[in-house]
Amino acid sequence: MRQDSTTTLLRLEAAGVFALTLTAYLMTGGPSWLWFLVLLPDLSFLAYLAGSRTGAAGYNFAHSYLTPMLLGLVGVLTHHPFLLSAALIWAAHIAADRVLGYGLKRTSGFGDTHLSQKQSGKTMKVQSLQGVQA
Repeated sequence: MRQDSTTTLLRLEAAGVFALTLTAYLMTGGPSWLWFLVLLPDLSFLAYLAGSRTGAAGYNFAHSYLTPMLLGLVGVLTHHPFLLSAALIWAAHIAADRVLGYGLKRTSGFGDTHLSQKQSGKTMKVQSLQGVQA
């Protein structure tokens, strides 16, 4: 299915965030062994065991840029390079997910995200409202 321009823009933006976080990580000299953390946010899927509302909240907490930004800020303010490195890896994970089309989840279902929505068993890209007047 064809993506609308907003979805394309969000995915391009995520590609930029991925490049920026990877570059920042390399420039700050973070240890390469720390990249094992890159998959840690995906453990948030376990929140779906408690239902779709809790699952979406858990997933979105782990896949929102706000959480690693706060962690990175704490790392900078406290001069703790491990926290900054972890935040950069976390943000890179989120960006890679967005580039691949995985968005923040809605409570209506796992496949219903801010980048796509699931309809009749098929994932459909969210269509823009071009031509709709307020």
